[in-house]
Amino acid sequence: MSTTQIAATLYTVRQFTQTPQDLARTLQRIKEIGYDAVQLSALGPMEPQQVRDLADEAGLLVAATHTDYYRLANEPERVIKEHQIYGCKYVAIGSIPQEYRHEAGYHQFAKEASKVAATLKEGGLIFGYHNHSFELEKFQGKTALEILYSESDPLLFTSEIDTYWIQHGGGDPALWIRNLKDRAPLVHLKDMMVKDGEPTYAEVGEGNLNWPAILDACREAGVIWYIVEQDICPGDPFESLAISLNNLESMGLSK
Repeated sequence: MSTTQIAATLYTVRQFTQTPQDLARTLQRIKEIGYDAVQLSALGPMEPQQVRDLADEAGLLVAATHTDYYRLANEPERVIKEHQIYGCKYVAIGSIPQEYRHEAGYHQFAKEASKVAATLKEGGLIFGYHNHSFELEKFQGKTALEILYSESDPLLFTSEIDTYWIQHGGGDPALWIRNLKDRAPLVHLKDMMVKDGEPTYAEVGEGNLNWPAILDACREAGVIWYIVEQDICPGDPFESLAISLNNLESMGLSK
């Protein structure tokens, strides 16, 4: 694979990805900032080939996608074809569907999603799960996220740990990543700061997360793609992406 390790998720700049013209400009700007790869997320209506062509024109790889779970479950062949066009094998869901967000639902989802992941694997894709903080609610002494990972197939159901949301839920991002060794190809790098007494998003390295510990855990766990994300930016989101990239490089993470 490419030596590139760092990608930018397009969710950070989602207001600039809704038309082909906007996406073309956005991808060019991301390349100019210094990224060599992106995660596709929150795009407007566009054909996969058009997206791939625009990424190629900008000189960007498609590292991964966020794809709706029900698309994975109900039209896997189409999803596989799309990812073949993208030249991408990592497909993650941005969140578990609402109807599974209860104790029995987490147990059910772990099993059902493993079957979906098996179908995707037959087409060369790797299923990933992106967490928020609500999965750190405990049921009979076990968090929902523990249920999902302990009861799913470890060879099929991989992780996309979001560092901000783990911290937001009272967890230790480094510990979660380390405990998912060999099933953590993707990670969302997102910092947390306190403003007006409330936790909020920050550029990587500008908040309070323990980045030396997190990055060490990523290396130990075998993370392949370090994906920068910031849900809300204080100003220009492209500037936020640049700050995060510069800080990661100063921490020794290569691209």
